[in-house]
Amino acid sequence: MKGRAIRLLAAAAAIAVSGSLAAQQSLLPPGFDDKSGAEPARAPAPRPLSAATPRATTSAPRASTPAAVAAPQAVATTSSPVVQPLPTDTGATPPPAARADPLAGIDPALIDELVEKVRPKYDIPPDAQRSLATVGLVAQADGGLPATSSHYLNGRFVEGVLGATRGPLVSRWGHILLRRALVSRLDTPVGMNGADWAAIRAQVLLRMGEADAARALVQQVDSGNFTRSLEDAAMGSFLATADPVGLCPISALTAAGRTGWDWSLTRAICSAFTGDGPPALSQLDLAMRRRGGSLPSGDKIDILLAQKFAGSGTNARRAVQIEWKDVDKLTPWRSGLALATGIEPPEALRKPAGSDYDMVAVRAPMLPLAARAAAAEVAAGRGILSSAAMIDLWSQIAAFDADDATWGPQTALLRNAYVSPDAADRLAAIKSLWSEAGDPDRAYSRLVLTAYAAARIVPNAAMTDDAAGLVSSMLTAGLDRNAARWTPFTPVGSEAWGILAVASPNKLAAIGADQLGQFKDGDSSSGAIRSRFLLAGLMGLGRVDADTARAFARSLSLDMARETRWTRAIDAAADSDNPALVAMLAGFGMQGAGWDKMTAVHLYHIVSALRRVGFEGEARMIAAEAISRV
Repeated sequence: MKGRAIRLLAAAAAIAVSGSLAAQQSLLPPGFDDKSGAEPARAPAPRPLSAATPRATTSAPRASTPAAVAAPQAVATTSSPVVQPLPTDTGATPPPAARADPLAGIDPALIDELVEKVRPKYDIPPDAQRSLATVGLVAQADGGLPATSSHYLNGRFVEGVLGATRGPLVSRWGHILLRRALVSRLDTPVGMNGADWAAIRAQVLLRMGEADAARALVQQVDSGNFTRSLEDAAMGSFLATADPVGLCPISALTAAGRTGWDWSLTRAICSAFTGDGPPALSQLDLAMRRRGGSLPSGDKIDILLAQKFAGSGTNARRAVQIEWKDVDKLTPWRSGLALATGIEPPEALRKPAGSDYDMVAVRAPMLPLAARAAAAEVAAGRGILSSAAMIDLWSQIAAFDADDATWGPQTALLRNAYVSPDAADRLAAIKSLWSEAGDPDRAYSRLVLTAYAAARIVPNAAMTDDAAGLVSSMLTAGLDRNAARWTPFTPVGSEAWGILAVASPNKLAAIGADQLGQFKDGDSSSGAIRSRFLLAGLMGLGRVDADTARAFARSLSLDMARETRWTRAIDAAADSDNPALVAMLAGFGMQGAGWDKMTAVHLYHIVSALRRVGFEGEARMIAAEAISRV
């Protein structure tokens, strides 16, 4: 704030000086600045100035000066300008004249008035400014992680871990856990700026598809404290949430000097929404005429979208036609501005964008419900949407778009899965929803959709063959106690038995080599990866003795004692009882396009570390998810 005040005073002083100089009388004798052409009148010879001669002034003392304050001595005035005569040539070089103080003749009250005029209309008083020592959304009392978890962490190490967390996570529960850690109100690590601490986490959330969480995290820092990295995170967050106007406070403060076509177009948009409509549209028109300079070649669509959005904030009656025929791909700017103007990009561009577009579209209320439902079938499997959110979305389709040829029948099945009076009919509807998913990712999202419907099925021996699917569906919503009710109806060595062996809140009966052998014999997964994950989960949860684990690992040709730099790091974080660092390292270790990219060694260290720092529930859900998704 002190630096800002100095800058404001300097700007006010410059304005005041320029205004004072403009108001001074001409130094030419009377008549020389007369443009009429008449001969000037002869002026009396000027008197030379001396040290005793007071400086002439054209302003009188203010009448508003309080009487208690002594008025300054009256200053002599002249009726004509005082001109310094040329010195006589004495052969000696005269000393340089002292430079006059440009502020000496300015009224202090005028300076104060100018400072107030250039001061921002809205400022944060010092006692209301948010500290950068602790940054985040969710406090520990509200479900976040302890703030001190990151207090003594090395900033460069944390930046390296989160900066390298770039791909999607194979685990839905791993995604949920990492999101919880990133949005928690955490102390700024050692050697890191608090604004950068928010920026790093917001960028990871954006890559995870959590645009709303990223935007909320960015907004936890006062606009005047933004760094370059936080400005970039803000640009991505507000575009992903289809709200370019949210960038206006930033573009007028710390990002006022940022170059680049995206910031230039943003400033033009903000001018339109702050009442400077015609000039803003003129800026965009000029950018359109000059495209190809700072803009990539052929990106006319970027300016057209900016013009259309800026026009909605003005009274200008201008129609902007958006044509996608020359566009080869979607970018965050194009997706965000298109959704902000209520336009859905064509399918030819949405399909190549894949999940990147789905993560943006799933939370866009301006899109049709059918478009959001299609995106939700990807987002739910990732961990972005909960089971309750999926049900709410499908319920809206049933209420407003029941005649939709694609989604109407699906919502009817979902209704039967929940409210049909006969259990067999409910199970048939659930299985129909599973089978119509199309691909494995969407199939897992259907498990999320039917989680509570599966919990309403009373366990019985007649449905043993469907137990694995029902148990897996319940566990996507964390309904572990409902799932554990199926334990008496799951044969030892079956897939459902293996899932419950790691997911049950309480340890099942002692698990020995015979039970593990039976599970391996019935394992149809490639490379017996399901058996490997079962062993990793049981070892991480401490539910199998060491001798049995070593023997089973040898039968799988698996070296569970293998160490890497990452395994040592996550074990050390668990030994120091640091839940935030364990969660971040677990997310780093779960990157991949599918569970076939995960190793049993990684899974073991993740489950073990999570259990030791108090995340036993998440550890059990991740272990169960690994077994059910391969």
